[in-house]
Amino acid sequence: MSEFPSRLIEGYRSFRQTRLTADAARYRLLAERGQRPEIMIIGCCDSRAAPETIFDAAPGEMFVHRNVANLVPPFEEAGGHHGTSAAIEFGVSELKVRHLVVMGHGRCGGVHAFLEGAPPGTHFVNDWIALMAAAADKIDADAADRQQAMELASVRQSIENLATFPFVGERVAAGSLLLHGAWFGIATGELKVLDPVSGKFSTV
Repeated sequence: MSEFPSRLIEGYRSFRQTRLTADAARYRLLAERGQRPEIMIIGCCDSRAAPETIFDAAPGEMFVHRNVANLVPPFEEAGGHHGTSAAIEFGVSELKVRHLVVMGHGRCGGVHAFLEGAPPGTHFVNDWIALMAAAADKIDADAADRQQAMELASVRQSIENLATFPFVGERVAAGSLLLHGAWFGIATGELKVLDPVSGKFSTV
């Protein structure tokens, strides 16, 4: 077995000396009572766009699921391994989160792969990013920044796909669950949020 990364060992020691010490009581309470976050975020697994960092979240505040290009597939009952759908089901039906946020980000590699083609030999990536096809039909062909236009359109499409999950639709209709869209600019730190009425993103 290869040696465990020294960077992780160093980071863990720093965590124990700083954050774990400061939040010791919070961690004990979370262990005893379990998690009850009000917010779930579906984000990209890009190492530059960690929701916990962007929103300065404390332990137990957010239930986070990350995948390539922060995509939500449409609801389906066919067999298979549906990691994102399982996370949504757990967050909505078990944890009963109040807010469900789909957060995209600038310079997304998954979006770039969809627009320009995935690296040769990829299989799982191609199948996954094909979920963006519906969103691609809705972007302005003359958009000045086609990449960003696709990133924003994909967030909108994922929110539409969320509504196809029966347990999501039921809670939204009952007013106990709110769906949100967001986009984070890696180079600038800019945060845009989606207006559910106009369908447009505005900077916070």
